[in-house]
Amino acid sequence: MELDPTRTALVVVDMQNGFCHPEGSLYAPDSEAAIEPVAGLVERARDAGASVVFTRDVHPPEQFEDAHYYDEFDRWGEHVVEGSWEAELVDELVPREDELVVVKHTYDAFHETQLEGWLDAHGVKDLVICGTLANVCVLHTASSAGLRDFRPVLAEDAIGFIEEGHHEYALDHADWLFGEVADRDAVTFA
Repeated sequence: MELDPTRTALVVVDMQNGFCHPEGSLYAPDSEAAIEPVAGLVERARDAGASVVFTRDVHPPEQFEDAHYYDEFDRWGEHVVEGSWEAELVDELVPREDELVVVKHTYDAFHETQLEGWLDAHGVKDLVICGTLANVCVLHTASSAGLRDFRPVLAEDAIGFIEEGHHEYALDHADWLFGEVADRDAVTFA
């Protein structure tokens, strides 16, 4: 799969201490295992001149106090709280000054963020999506991208998960309904 780097962005979803580090409250070993493959994709995208975008899931402590139904702290426990070590990206993935870091408060990196406008302003049409968790923030971000007429390509072997079945479900669902799935080595920027 050959992608034009001038119209492609690598979107690195939520590779944060809270999910990828053994001391994180929502640590998953397969999210930690995704760090190296994701770092390799970041390096390849940068070398080719493609845009790189990082997302961070960040929750203000009071975010869900007045929630009617949507309450991630109720579902997952308190996690990646604003200003905490958990909310920071892992040490292996440091954004450059010219790379966008999207702070999001939901599973979807497009919801009430600057992501869509930034992609449009930079002429980006194709997104290679990696990161964590497969069936949560990766899937919802990829779905939202497809619904906005971006081409989402999920780098299947650079996506973290809690259970293998969650990974398989997310990839099958994306491939069937709104995107494409490819091994990271099959994705080239040229």
